[in-house]
Amino acid sequence: MQGVLLGFVTIAAVIGLGALVAHLGVVGLEAQVVLSKVAFFVASPALLVTTLARTDVHDVLSRNLVATAAGVAVAAAVYVGVARRRWRRNVGELVVGALASSYVNAGNLGLPVAAYMLGDAAFVAPTLLLQLLVLQPLALALLDADVRGRRPSVGQLLRRPLTNPLTIGTLVGVVLSVTGWRLPELVRSPVELVGAMAVPAMLLAYGVALRLGPGFGGGVPLGEVGLASALKLGVQPLVVWAVAHLMLGLDGHPLLAVVVCSALPTAQNIFVHATRYQRSTTLARDTILVTTVGCVPLVVALTAVLG
Repeated sequence: MQGVLLGFVTIAAVIGLGALVAHLGVVGLEAQVVLSKVAFFVASPALLVTTLARTDVHDVLSRNLVATAAGVAVAAAVYVGVARRRWRRNVGELVVGALASSYVNAGNLGLPVAAYMLGDAAFVAPTLLLQLLVLQPLALALLDADVRGRRPSVGQLLRRPLTNPLTIGTLVGVVLSVTGWRLPELVRSPVELVGAMAVPAMLLAYGVALRLGPGFGGGVPLGEVGLASALKLGVQPLVVWAVAHLMLGLDGHPLLAVVVCSALPTAQNIFVHATRYQRSTTLARDTILVTTVGCVPLVVALTAVLG
């Protein structure tokens, strides 16, 4: 428990530093964009390559992946079922709402939490794989189809995951782990140096966004925000715990890791997708805010119970 609290304090301190420099005017909102892009396109893929390359991913990607997928499926399905009947949402709005209810912030928060609180960034690998290889390509294809009024081709569905740098970094790390290959020292050293920049850049960017980003409010029904937030912070972790512990036999630290990763807030890029396709932007934004605030006491409580 002490290690988890230390991890939270460390993460909060760096986020607070980002908010402070934004508040003082040292940087503007453009700094959040720059830091996020550097972390997304350069540092995070490097971190995933080096982390997964030295990790035995067989256990991480088996039972953990099944439990993670179950939590996502149940949360998304419940939202779609309720929102379609209660608020008569169309396909694009249902896609964004389902993502808001189940898509974990595995990048900006997942990697730091896994690295500093759980002791190994590899714990977030199942979530990253599921989201980057399956959920995001499928969701973007459906949004494309909803906006353009035509179905995506099979080739577009297959190519989309390979355009994401986090997907590429994850796959390279998994291949290195499974095959036992080792990067040459001349390659590994600079990759590790760049990867070390990922977590601080993400946390600083998040702090800037919290201080200068948009606030809460809008025309979306509060019941819909409440539903999406409750599914993300309540139903999804509960389903993951039930599947992982009761059905797959996980216990101890591995069980804590998979449940904590599922309890992380809605990813910020869901708001980006919603804005791009003009579907449920307020729902995405407000769910991100609610779940980001709510995940802190939730993760502390989960650690106290399962740790």
